[in-house]
Amino acid sequence: MLMFNFIELLLLVLPAWVANAVPVVLGGGPKLDGGKNAWDKRRWLGDSKTINGLVNGIAFGSVVGAIVAAGFGSLYLPGLTVSEKVAFAVMMSTGAMLGDLLGSFVKRRRGMKPGHPSRVLDKLLFLFVALGLGWLVYPDLWHALGWEGIAVLTIATYALHVVFNWLAHALKMKKVPW
Repeated sequence: MLMFNFIELLLLVLPAWVANAVPVVLGGGPKLDGGKNAWDKRRWLGDSKTINGLVNGIAFGSVVGAIVAAGFGSLYLPGLTVSEKVAFAVMMSTGAMLGDLLGSFVKRRRGMKPGHPSRVLDKLLFLFVALGLGWLVYPDLWHALGWEGIAVLTIATYALHVVFNWLAHALKMKKVPW
């Protein structure tokens, strides 16, 4: 049974969405994998995964979550304290970044070059890992979302990911539109 309305769902996932988007704008710098190859002679993650992107993604997603927790308290995870809501936002942001890194790791193992499209690894894995880490702070999350909420978040995340990646490509912020 879905316990969240659409606005609440958007607020719930906003820290993960922000964390996932920020590295496109505030990434760059030293590579997370240091340019090193894994056991299979392929890069661990690739050039697009940077320390700045990771840190800024988590930081900005967490700050947005803290702002949402303070400004939309009654809509954002009712029943949790403000500190629990902020912890949830930090976990969602961290999960989004870890999901993105996991997607890159899997793509490299499969021999896929950075920028090669993968519908699930590029557009949805960050969401599912974020929700998984969010669940650690809010154990009722899966029950509260229900299948309907998970479906809405999946569809909305996929659609917004397509739109914003196309826009970032058009603005020359990304090399590929996916």
